[in-house]
Amino acid sequence: MDRTAQRALRRTGRTVAYDPSSTASPLQVRAAAVLEAGWTGTSTVPSRSLYPHQWSWDSAFIAIGLRHVSPLRAQTELDTLLAAQWADGRIPHIVFNPSVPLDAYFPSPDFWRSSTAGRTAGAPRTVQTSGIVQPPVHALAVWLVHLADPGLSRARGFLTRMYPRLAAWHRYLLHRRDLGGGGLVSVVHPWEQGMDNSPCWDRPLSRVTPAPARSFRRADLDHGSPEDRPTDLDYGRYVRLASDYRDRGYADGAGEFAVEDPAFNALLIASEYALARIAHELGAASTARQARAERLTAALVERLWEPAAGMFLCRDVRAGEPIPERGVSGLIPLLLPTLPRDLAATLVRTMCGPHFGLGGTTRLVPSYDLLGEAFDPHRYWRGPAWINTNWLLEGGLRLHGERGRADALRKGILHTAGASDFAEYVDPYTAQACGATGFGWTAALTLDLLHDRPAGDRNGVTAIKGGDRG
Repeated sequence: MDRTAQRALRRTGRTVAYDPSSTASPLQVRAAAVLEAGWTGTSTVPSRSLYPHQWSWDSAFIAIGLRHVSPLRAQTELDTLLAAQWADGRIPHIVFNPSVPLDAYFPSPDFWRSSTAGRTAGAPRTVQTSGIVQPPVHALAVWLVHLADPGLSRARGFLTRMYPRLAAWHRYLLHRRDLGGGGLVSVVHPWEQGMDNSPCWDRPLSRVTPAPARSFRRADLDHGSPEDRPTDLDYGRYVRLASDYRDRGYADGAGEFAVEDPAFNALLIASEYALARIAHELGAASTARQARAERLTAALVERLWEPAAGMFLCRDVRAGEPIPERGVSGLIPLLLPTLPRDLAATLVRTMCGPHFGLGGTTRLVPSYDLLGEAFDPHRYWRGPAWINTNWLLEGGLRLHGERGRADALRKGILHTAGASDFAEYVDPYTAQACGATGFGWTAALTLDLLHDRPAGDRNGVTAIKGGDRG
């Protein structure tokens, strides 16, 4: 074993969950060390400096990698997150660690005021959270964590605990967030979609009056370059949307921002398939969930597919029209098993064409159109490449028979993760590290790709969806 990596694993002074054998690669050991450094005892922070709490979709991705390090820790990660679920079913996008100073991150617990402003919606009283959500990757993560050690999972009643919470989470999204009336889920804040600063939000955000700059302090600029982060104007609009939502008691449907996003809905569909698997494992009916996933896929195609763009586009619900920006979100539905074959083929052509450049000008898929007016290779979600979106696309390519492209993308992800010190995101042309290094989901999904070899054509994503195709 690499001695530097050994020291990295042990430098925290706590018991190490993963003591790899001499056959483990240096990259595996380094990735495991990142997760060990971020472990708090009950969950994993995305970044000790920039993101010192627990984030919803980060924890789902982290658990997917953590299952290879310690299935018990992966289960605990998800247990901790879902323990903060609200009574209305929503899983909040941040679960705050009370030992972290209030000024370490903004918006902090005193901004969200979840236990008071969220009382009507059933916010928990024993833990402070945000009031918005993030993409529903959780059932997918739960099923994959179960598969890592089914004996441990059954002995601890892991799926029995998770299933009703996940079912309530999906009910909340499907019943409370169908703001467009077409069967798809809407996000009510850019932070909910996870790709916070995408140019896809510029048009609907332009209607939002920003909060005054003096009314908040941006803690993110203490740890990241202003050139890599959202502008003050955009941040002011994020704060205004969040505070208005809070002041309405986190009631859905009345805000200025409502967008149907392809990636958010595609991840819900993938998680519906996973929830069907969980139901079957528990001896419950699963066919209705599979049928729902297929209906949602049809709704996604009907409402968000744009033939002229060769991909899915976001839909501005308030304006009643598509948003003419090509973001990586519009490629993510490639991971769906019942996506029509001609659409899947078109997505692959778009991904490898001039707008995203995969296999040509870029080694990883950028977060935004290379030819778009708003493209910026370094600024948060306005062009840089991210490991989690590329992990999803690698699975989608593999699912739809694009083995060569999937293998090349896998190789690119692993090389970039190691060379960038597990960066939060990277320049899509040069792979220069941006944002935080030692980033949680970058390390976790690196571990997942290292363990799920492409020889069997089944990685973490295709193991769920491929099995449901027939």
